[in-house]
Amino acid sequence: MSKSGLEPVSVPDGWKAIYHNPLASDGDVAPFWMEGGGKVSFPSGRMRLESADGTNFVYWCPDEFPADIAVEWSFRPLREPGLCILFAAARGRGGEDLFHPRLKPRTGDYPEYHHGDINALHVSYFRRRWEEERRFHTCNLRKSHGFHLVAQGADPIPDAEDADKMYRLLFVKQGASVTFAIDGLRIFEWADDGRTYGPVLGGGKIGFRQMAPMVAEYADLTVYAP
Repeated sequence: MSKSGLEPVSVPDGWKAIYHNPLASDGDVAPFWMEGGGKVSFPSGRMRLESADGTNFVYWCPDEFPADIAVEWSFRPLREPGLCILFAAARGRGGEDLFHPRLKPRTGDYPEYHHGDINALHVSYFRRRWEEERRFHTCNLRKSHGFHLVAQGADPIPDAEDADKMYRLLFVKQGASVTFAIDGLRIFEWADDGRTYGPVLGGGKIGFRQMAPMVAEYADLTVYAP
């Protein structure tokens, strides 16, 4: 079951930053891994992502993170239509590292991520790609393997033409609980029973996915852990 509410959400008490990246220059993302035709630039001192060839893409942080984490980053949509996702707890279905050579190559095509050979949590936090998404804005949480929609909440981020600032996004995975917030506003919370959609996911990698022709900027990526 999922829930939402007006209680402010923040990084859990006592958790400390284990990773920080300003996402402000080429050097900051030199180790990142691109799947698909993404283009990365920094015209405003923030990481700007867009498609270079009209295809969708995923941009992975190479670090491996523990099972309990809080991921916080700043985001601003610049051009629509499109869609943005945070992947978390991403690993091979057999427990392999996400980049293990046994895993099939990935190209940014979404089925590779929900029905391929990896497990992950997917937070779709800016959904404006298709007409029905632009008519009714929601943030979705999915769990894979599989295309399991497990939680949903209203999306408070305005359309790109009205988004005049960076929005602070927070994803918290603590035990079987997943919480997502935007500017401190709780969007959804979900407790994984570890049975309905498979075992509770553990540690893994995080990554940003965009659907073309979306253009967006990102900054100040910080990961916390107990």
